[in-house]
Amino acid sequence: MFRPQYPEAPTLPSAHVISSAVPAAQHSYVPACSCQHTAAPMSARRVAPSIGLSAGTVGAVVTVGIVLTALLAAVAIAAVSVALAAVVMRSLLTSQRGHRRR
Repeated sequence: MFRPQYPEAPTLPSAHVISSAVPAAQHSYVPACSCQHTAAPMSARRVAPSIGLSAGTVGAVVTVGIVLTALLAAVAIAAVSVALAAVVMRSLLTSQRGHRRR
């Protein structure tokens, strides 16, 4: 049911010269044997579409990705260290204010 249906092979013109006085004979396709051949199933091979990217373009995209990831990590580390310093400073200032009031 899902097999492709191929059309029959067209007849090839003969190589002999036909004079204009004799009408041309009609040739029909005659198979060499009387058995019915089935087409071999084609392998399901997918071909990736060509996008047109060169190795240099891919390398540049990978390099930019690595640099941006490193910058994001540096900003995250800096933010954590500033937040930690703010918590320590707040704790020190709070403890000093409590000692002066006594």
